[in-house]
Amino acid sequence: MPVAIMTVSYSNSVFYIMIHPDKKINSIEKALAILTSFTPYNQEMGNLEISQKLGLHKATVSRILQDLVKHGFLLRNSQTKKFLLGPSVMDLARAAKQSFKTNLVHIAIPFIDNLRNRFEETVILEVLSGQSTYMAYIAEGSRLVRLAGNVGDRVPSHASAGAKAVLAFSSKEIRELLLSGDFHGFTKKTITSRDILSRQFQEIQKSAVAFDLEEIDEGTGAAGSPVFNHEGSPVGAVVIAGPVQRINVELDSPMILALKETAEEISSRLRCTKELS
Repeated sequence: MPVAIMTVSYSNSVFYIMIHPDKKINSIEKALAILTSFTPYNQEMGNLEISQKLGLHKATVSRILQDLVKHGFLLRNSQTKKFLLGPSVMDLARAAKQSFKTNLVHIAIPFIDNLRNRFEETVILEVLSGQSTYMAYIAEGSRLVRLAGNVGDRVPSHASAGAKAVLAFSSKEIRELLLSGDFHGFTKKTITSRDILSRQFQEIQKSAVAFDLEEIDEGTGAAGSPVFNHEGSPVGAVVIAGPVQRINVELDSPMILALKETAEEISSRLRCTKELS
């Protein structure tokens, strides 16, 4: 029976190519179906097993398997005569992993801009780098309020909403590294106590939202939600900022829900499957 690959979906770090009857498919789609059939555990499979699993003719599978082995996408066990994913797949995986690191800003920009357009407040992408986070992208709001700071500026780890969102989900070692030294008091509301900050991290871990309520600049507030990479590690945060009276601190408010959704969408593009509150 002829078959057709109709859809491709991504769930729990696994690609699924759905095969449906009654329509023809081309050789590229068949090859992709064969490759993805090895996810998630890359267990050895033979020609007949793959054929039955995908509903493809055995002769067709055999021909495609030979081509995939030839180009390094599959390896054939000489003893069992079965197949495994090969080095070319690893090369692609490494390239994709590297792109997730270097292209975070490009991936995030449309989502950052959409959040800015919805609430007309300034939205910032903070990225973890070295011993601090910095502002990697700023989408300025249209409400005629110019916030201090420029792209490339480092932010204080103990006071910035974005940095606190990142630190709450970071390892103990990274947290201690970024919070080494004394905490500078920028305003009367800056948290300078490690105990209080530790309690804040516990709350952030529950809500996936951190706040800066006049902790850096008087009259300015911000809310941040973490962005995670494919390994589930925090690599940055989406921050919405403005006059403190316009930053809604209710966790079920449209602003905070949209902030978290934006961070989750960016994380999803980085192939993160981490579930947050």
